[in-house]
Amino acid sequence: MVTIDRRALLGLLGGSGAAIASGLPFQAFAWDRPPPYNVEANPKFSTMPFTLGVASGDPAPDGFVIWTRLAPEPLDPHGGMPRRQMYVNWEVAADEHFGRIVQSGQSMAMPELAHAVHVEVAGLEPNRPYWYRFTVGGEQSPVGRSRTLPALGSRLDRVRFVAAGCQYYELGYFTAWRRISEEPVDFVFHYGDYIYEGAGAKFSNGDNFGRNPPPLRNHVGNELYSIDDYRMRYSQYKTDPDLQAAHAACPWFVSFDDHEIDNNWAGNIDENESPPEIFALRKAMALQAYYENMPLRRASLPVGGHMQMFRSAQYGDLLNAFVLDTRQYRSNQAYFDLTSPQGPDVFAPDRSIMGDRQEAWLFDGLSRSQTRWNLIAQQVLLMNLQYQREEGAQRVSGMDTWTGYMHSRRRLLDHIDKHRPGNVVTVSGDAHLHFAGDLIQDNGDGRVISAEFSATSITSGADGTGDENPRVRGAMAGNPELKAITDKRGYLLCDVNRDTWRADLKILDKVTEANGKLLTYASFVVEHGHPGIKRA
Repeated sequence: MVTIDRRALLGLLGGSGAAIASGLPFQAFAWDRPPPYNVEANPKFSTMPFTLGVASGDPAPDGFVIWTRLAPEPLDPHGGMPRRQMYVNWEVAADEHFGRIVQSGQSMAMPELAHAVHVEVAGLEPNRPYWYRFTVGGEQSPVGRSRTLPALGSRLDRVRFVAAGCQYYELGYFTAWRRISEEPVDFVFHYGDYIYEGAGAKFSNGDNFGRNPPPLRNHVGNELYSIDDYRMRYSQYKTDPDLQAAHAACPWFVSFDDHEIDNNWAGNIDENESPPEIFALRKAMALQAYYENMPLRRASLPVGGHMQMFRSAQYGDLLNAFVLDTRQYRSNQAYFDLTSPQGPDVFAPDRSIMGDRQEAWLFDGLSRSQTRWNLIAQQVLLMNLQYQREEGAQRVSGMDTWTGYMHSRRRLLDHIDKHRPGNVVTVSGDAHLHFAGDLIQDNGDGRVISAEFSATSITSGADGTGDENPRVRGAMAGNPELKAITDKRGYLLCDVNRDTWRADLKILDKVTEANGKLLTYASFVVEHGHPGIKRA
């Protein structure tokens, strides 16, 4: 999608001969191409086209991505849009009233990308807020707020962020997103499960206690397979006003987990182990729909059924954030993806959860990092937790987390221990429970190497059972490195300064009723240079 800032471009050229003088290729400029084909010159809408809201993401010191998608009829397979291209105007301002517009331009909304708009804004000042909006056909979008990163290496004393995900639409209201929109944070990390791919049903897929409460609101459609299916499901989720408020409040770093495509998929293998070439078709459509609906840079545009999702961002000299992708490169889960004892396949050196290229990238980034803290933001639990189904039974682990990929886990903790002891914290999700604990090498000397906070779900698991869930009791009984766990919905709030990393486990009393009460279940701190967690 082509983005043109006409004023900046004219300033760059300074005249019609500037392209030749600068040596820039003619094809970089719009007037050297034929006019775009199939353009709706004067778009008209029967209803407001910005029903899915606005968002920003992947900030840099000089800018960020701003996003919207035109969908006047969001639950129509094509969003109620004509199969034509149309120009969308955008503006970025230094104040919320748009008294000083600092960047503006046009972007083409194209039917090939479901009329999504991804603008990579640049040329802004570091470490300050900006406001943005879109217009098309006389209609104006809601206003969003974003923020640039601090200049590289500049001193920074504080950064705050939220980690959240697992937002099953049928099981609860998105009150947690409304509360997140009210938090004064620098960014949100969405760890995945933005949508769920299952069919709408009279009864849900259950809570964390094995019960099946009736859904509060139904998915539209059946199990997702086609690109139209995935697009409609994103539209249904994104019409939620609480989710829209959180997107509009600050920039996001997003990453998918499994349900954006299919439950517990791994690499080129789906849950049912369909032929890989068949699953590849579904995955390619799902990844395109994901890109269309997220504030991602063009570097993440899917190519050949693959998305470049692991990436990093640096907050001055305080925090280096490494966002991982633990789905596209992982080996198939061991032991049929069941909760199982850790047999020899779990420790096999030819099985990986990150893949060689991503692991090398992460290890190199951690080795070179000069910031006070390093964040590993990823999808699934890194703690090596063991459970007993009943007293005296063999201890088991989940095969979909790092406990099913122990060779990868050992390599990561060894690298942290050797290169960045005392300043790495991992944030994860997926399990629909809050976890807080120490990271210890399973074949080591018992020393604490790092810390992990795993965010519970926004709604998945319904209201939850607090500390009465058998899984909660079993985990606390057999894993001394685990300092807290609870089965409630909410999010993780992190407040990082130069000496301490504070983590608040936020919970809601109910998500099956609107506007549930927000509470802090527990708070912990990690002191710089001391990897274990302590009660705040």
